[in-house]
Amino acid sequence: MQQIYETDRLILKSSDVSFTDLVFNYYLRNQSFLKEWEPLRDTEYYTKTYQKKLLEEDAANPNSVIFWIFKKEEADKIIGSFAFTNISRGAFLSCFLGYKLDQEELNKGYMTEAVRQGIKIMFEDLGLHRIEANIMPRNKRSMKVTEKLGFFEEGLSRKYLKINGIWEDHIHMVLLNEEIE
Repeated sequence: MQQIYETDRLILKSSDVSFTDLVFNYYLRNQSFLKEWEPLRDTEYYTKTYQKKLLEEDAANPNSVIFWIFKKEEADKIIGSFAFTNISRGAFLSCFLGYKLDQEELNKGYMTEAVRQGIKIMFEDLGLHRIEANIMPRNKRSMKVTEKLGFFEEGLSRKYLKINGIWEDHIHMVLLNEEIE
């Protein structure tokens, strides 16, 4: 079942295969921009067929929640996404956060606004205790998002992820749900 949330300026919609064309267009528009921040992608990644397959996998995965971001005044165009992945229950009650935004929408506060709502969902609706975000030290915009949302730095993970063909260090940022402690 698709979930839809609203913030002051945005509509957040949980991942759905009906977004195939919109997601495909988002990645085509941002292919060059995102290259610096993501794993290497082959040409198949930038096809509708592959994006549809990924959306189907997202829908079937009970351990992740992915939202696509739309501006209220432009509800037929995706401007970004954020995902809570590797959701663990039991004693851990934790997940990882990742996000990306259209290159034309940077520095407008959209990601902070969207992720703030996502955190509320993870903490209040899913009852999670911990959200972790791993960010390359040179990604100043991403660090700013987590800092504005109250994340704290827990340490440096050396050569943590292979981004654009290079093993990159990442700063380990954490937000705790102190309401359930």
